[in-house]
Amino acid sequence: MSNTRREAIKKFAAATVAVTAGNVVTAGTIERVMGEEKYKLKGNINHSVCKWTHSYLSLEELCIEVKKMGFTAIDLLTPDEWPIAKKHGIHCSMCYTKGKVSLTEGWNDKKNHPQLIAAFTETIPLVAEAGYQNLICFSGNRNGMDDETGLQNCVEGLKQIMPLAEKHNVIIQIEVFNSKVNHPDYMADNTKWTIELCNRLGSPNFKILYDIYHMQISEGDIISTIKKNHQYFGHYHTAGVPGRHEIIENQELYYPAIMKAILETGYKGYVAQEYIPTGKTKEEKLAALKDAVMRCDV
Repeated sequence: MSNTRREAIKKFAAATVAVTAGNVVTAGTIERVMGEEKYKLKGNINHSVCKWTHSYLSLEELCIEVKKMGFTAIDLLTPDEWPIAKKHGIHCSMCYTKGKVSLTEGWNDKKNHPQLIAAFTETIPLVAEAGYQNLICFSGNRNGMDDETGLQNCVEGLKQIMPLAEKHNVIIQIEVFNSKVNHPDYMADNTKWTIELCNRLGSPNFKILYDIYHMQISEGDIISTIKKNHQYFGHYHTAGVPGRHEIIENQELYYPAIMKAILETGYKGYVAQEYIPTGKTKEEKLAALKDAVMRCDV
């Protein structure tokens, strides 16, 4: 074997993304990613990445890496993290409130309303002042509660913060999760329930964070759902199904087609990568992120 070929194989092995059960990044994918050192994004999709999925990097490091990849947004940052992002010219495409953030103790339970109202009342003006717009919220778990009671409770609580959100042009976004695999007992586990919540609130400043991974597990029919209900969706998250890993060939969602469907709706917001990397090294994980952005850049 020639030295040239040995070196090529070594470089390929170093770049290959380690994966779990059947999620294999092909040689063609890695060659494409590693060979696109100066690739240019088309500008049709506003790309972002969720900070928590790349916790092997500090926020400073993640800011630097995403800029290298040609986009300038990170999802799910707390107010105390915003200055770091701003220092690097990075936009926070989805914000957390100050203080306690709970996925299980949400707006569907009245006992949580005082804490939530205080947190959102404090944070909404801060989001606007920072030049951001999206602020995430959660339904919380059912804990034996029926859908109608949960809807009524959410409406009662959220109506107390929506005038402030409208005043500051901040979009409150409720995220949909699957309750089958990842978030057992979560109430907002389907689009029908969250669309009804949007309709009852009747505010242009309340939207759905449509998580493609979660909704593929909960109900499927992703492209049709986006086309029919895009007016309710204010933000998108991605991940591969099954496993919540890289959005590569060996999972059941074809993201280029999904992204094209999103574009056809006239959507101008952000699409954030929220898959859990399976690479063993920093280099492998960053190569996979670059690949995911390229796949979604239609």
